[in-house]
Amino acid sequence: MVFRDKVVAAYQKIQDEICSSLELADGKAKFEQEIWEREGGGGGRTRIMQHGNVIEKGGVNFSAVHGKLPDAVKKAFKVENDDFFATGVSIVMHPSNPHVPIIHMNIRYFEMDEQTRWFGGGIDLTPHYLIDTDVRFFHHLLKQTCDLFDPAFYTKFKENADDYFFIKHREETRGVGGIFYDRLKPENTGLTFDQLLDFSIAVGNTFIPAYTELIERNRDKEFTAQQQEWQYLRRSRYAEFNLVYDAGTKFGLETNGRIESILMSLPPMAKWTYNYQALPGSPEAYTLSMLKKGIIWA
Repeated sequence: MVFRDKVVAAYQKIQDEICSSLELADGKAKFEQEIWEREGGGGGRTRIMQHGNVIEKGGVNFSAVHGKLPDAVKKAFKVENDDFFATGVSIVMHPSNPHVPIIHMNIRYFEMDEQTRWFGGGIDLTPHYLIDTDVRFFHHLLKQTCDLFDPAFYTKFKENADDYFFIKHREETRGVGGIFYDRLKPENTGLTFDQLLDFSIAVGNTFIPAYTELIERNRDKEFTAQQQEWQYLRRSRYAEFNLVYDAGTKFGLETNGRIESILMSLPPMAKWTYNYQALPGSPEAYTLSMLKKGIIWA
């Protein structure tokens, strides 16, 4: 089997398994699937869940696209070739209860030729209300996954996440980070492409045990209208990052991707309250105080 076909099959399986598990965890909503084709080549499966017991809006998307790279992307990637192939799974979950965190995961493979190909991805958590034990649990699982492949991976990829998921104009991280990596290949990891595929799959398989546990811990907690207003404010920060800084959003738009799939990461409801000030000593103030780089969670 051609290597890219192995990646496609593995990612489709991950999409299927995550969707089934999330439907069980939610207990009400079902994913709606839309099969789409990209004009320049390839396509994907967009799966959206809405109005559930837990998930207000969420997407688990798979794509495998190919064609010609725009000049702007060629310049950004520092490559000469035009032809590309890219496949991946991208997930964002926006829960209805502000005590359940937002979660994002992306695993991807990019190829131009035998010499120019790599894996990228990551998984990160954005709590509306920061709960230390939840964050440590999440990071511990990610460290376990990374340690199976290289003891240096977690620390390096955690620092990458802190740097990448940073809202510069707010001087705060989008959430509590996780892991983020890009351009992984044998030359910079010491792993074969088959081993890197196994790592990518392992990251994908960490999503369900991590998120379903956090759902169960927090789904039945009561919340006030004021706490939901705070949730809407935190969602607005999430939207700002995705629209201003996110590389996946930019790549999708610049390669003529499907707009509904690209912007499925945006929350169903968000608010931009003018000059919001959290009360000193409040849970909101504590959460804001922890949105910074370099905190050791695992």
